[in-house]
Amino acid sequence: MTSRDPLETRRKRLLWRATRRGIKEMDIIVGGFAEARLSTLEAAELDAFERVLDIPDQDLLSYATRQSDIPPDLRSDMLDAVLAFRPVPRS
Repeated sequence: MTSRDPLETRRKRLLWRATRRGIKEMDIIVGGFAEARLSTLEAAELDAFERVLDIPDQDLLSYATRQSDIPPDLRSDMLDAVLAFRPVPRS
């Protein structure tokens, strides 16, 4: 892909957002998911991932740690996939 590919440009922007969340745990979970999966996501899936990125860090953290239930209006396959993601530890 060239740097002018709109999907590639969008993926790079989303990766930046995903890895600079503000809470280290969310950088690891959301950023790790993005690093592992963004290259395979199509436009509609990128839309869904962007909606996940719009959720405030504190809320995402409470969903990831199961301190709070995910509200029905936020529940999605993409959010479930992000929260289920476990990054491979770096050696």
